[in-house]
Amino acid sequence: MATTFDVTPEKRATQVAFFKRQLFSKPPLASRQEVNLTGKTAIVTGSNTGIGLECSRQLLDLGLSKLIIAVRSESKGQAALKDLSSGRAAGKHSIEVWNLDLSSYSSITAFIERCKSLERLDIVVHNAGLSNKILELNPATGHDEITQVNYLSLALLTILLLPVLKTKSKPQDPGRLAIVSSDTAAWTPFPEKDSKPLLPAFDKPELFNNQNRYMTSKLLGQFFLSELVKRIPPSIAIVNAPNPGLCYGTGLMSDWDGSLLGYIVRGLQRMLGWSAAVGARALTDAVVKHGVESHGQYLEGGKLQPMAPIVYKPEGQKIAELLWLETMEELKFAGVGDIIRELS
Repeated sequence: MATTFDVTPEKRATQVAFFKRQLFSKPPLASRQEVNLTGKTAIVTGSNTGIGLECSRQLLDLGLSKLIIAVRSESKGQAALKDLSSGRAAGKHSIEVWNLDLSSYSSITAFIERCKSLERLDIVVHNAGLSNKILELNPATGHDEITQVNYLSLALLTILLLPVLKTKSKPQDPGRLAIVSSDTAAWTPFPEKDSKPLLPAFDKPELFNNQNRYMTSKLLGQFFLSELVKRIPPSIAIVNAPNPGLCYGTGLMSDWDGSLLGYIVRGLQRMLGWSAAVGARALTDAVVKHGVESHGQYLEGGKLQPMAPIVYKPEGQKIAELLWLETMEELKFAGVGDIIRELS
C-alpha cells in the first residue's frame, strides 16, 4: 500500500517549506520514559564530531549498553569516546572506537568482518559524509570522492550490514539502519541524469559542480533506498532515511573554510540552523521510535515525509533502476547480488 503524506513532494521541496521547518519547528527529542535501549548495541558512523557525536550521546542517554564509534581517525575517535564517557557511571555503558574509512572498500569489508564478532547489533546510524570544493578522484576506484563516500560506499556498507543485522537482532524486533539524508536531495539540478551509463558521469570534470555534487549524492541515496526496499523486507532490518536539517557545528563544510561560499553557508547556518544536538534528534528518532511503517521512507520532524519529487516520477524510477544495476555491478566483488537474493 502506498504511503500517504500530508504534503506533496513538490511542496515539501520548496525553499519556503524549508525556511518554515528551520524557523518554526524542531525534531522531537526521544525521552527515557518512551525508549529504553538497555542491552542494545549501536554503531554510529562519523561519530567523532557534530551530528554523529550528538546522536551517539542521545542513544547513550536512552540507556544504550554498547556503542561503536565508527570513524576514520583513531585519535579523533578516542577524543569522542572521552567526551561521551564523561559523567557516565563506569560499567553501565561500553564504548569502543572502530576504524572505518569510507573511501576504501577494503576498510569497509574489514569493518563488516569485525561486526560479525558482535554478540548483537540493533542499531546502525550511517551519518558519515563529505563535501569537497574540488573534484577529487578516489585513487583506488577512480570515482569522484563525494560520490564514492556518500553513495557507493554507503551502498556497500548498507548491503553488507543487512545479514549482520538479521542474525544479531531478534526477529520480533528487527534491527534499525538509518541512512542520513538531506533537504538538498530535492534541490539538485542533477545534470548527470540523462547519462548512460550513469556512474561514470560523476567522474567527468565537465559535469562536476561543487555546489551540486553533495546534493546529488544525497539524491542517489534516496534512489538506492527506493530500490533496496523492493527487495529487502522489514523483517530483515528496517531501513529509513532521516533528515537532520540545516545545522551548525557539523564539520561537513570544513573543506570550504575561507571561501566565499563557505562564509555564506556559515552565515546561513547561524541564522537558520539548529545546533548539532537538535539535528541529531532526527537520527535518534528514526532508529528508536519508528517501526515497519518507516521502512524505505524519508523522515523529517519525527514523521514520514516525501523524498525528492523526481523519486516518484517515471523518469526517476527509470534512473533508480539503472543506478541499482550499475551499483550491483560496481560492488559485485563483495557478492552484493548474492546477499540481496538470499535476503529477498
